[in-house]
Amino acid sequence: MEKSKNAIIKIAIVGPESTGKSSLAQGLATHYGAPWVPEIARDYLKNRGGAYQLNDIIEIAYLQLKAEEEQIKNAHRFLFCDTTLLVNIIWASFVFKSIPQQLIDHYRSDDYKLHLLCHIDLPWEYDPLREHPQYREELFNLYAENLKQSNANFEVIRGQNNNRLQNAIAAINKFDSEYTF
Repeated sequence: MEKSKNAIIKIAIVGPESTGKSSLAQGLATHYGAPWVPEIARDYLKNRGGAYQLNDIIEIAYLQLKAEEEQIKNAHRFLFCDTTLLVNIIWASFVFKSIPQQLIDHYRSDDYKLHLLCHIDLPWEYDPLREHPQYREELFNLYAENLKQSNANFEVIRGQNNNRLQNAIAAINKFDSEYTF
């Protein structure tokens, strides 16, 4: 018997750079014994020396969706997604002042039953692929505003070290206890 994709709760981990999205996605996957989809952009950009154009953001988005489709086959209850097309939309808008129609056409906030928006309360960590330490608050506000406008179900996740993970677990458990298919 094939599992229904609708029975899987996709949880999006989103937010500005250096807010612990990847660590949180991995930690949640470990805690719940669930698969997670790593951020595709990191390897994509490393392979290109960090340089990119608007078309690369579109390609990254398609690769991210493809990775989600592959990992959902391994999910039983949850699938944790380290970034979504929302990240690509905000990235394109912020850097290129343009949102490609392909991103708009493929992003549906309700594809993710819960969004965990990582707060900027973690210290910035340098990484050669990170670009905007001075705009973290502005970017955080863009995420929050977009999630509100799209009526997405989201929780802001704060906290240092293990507290961040525990706060995310509490948000997921609360959501899961109230969620019905």
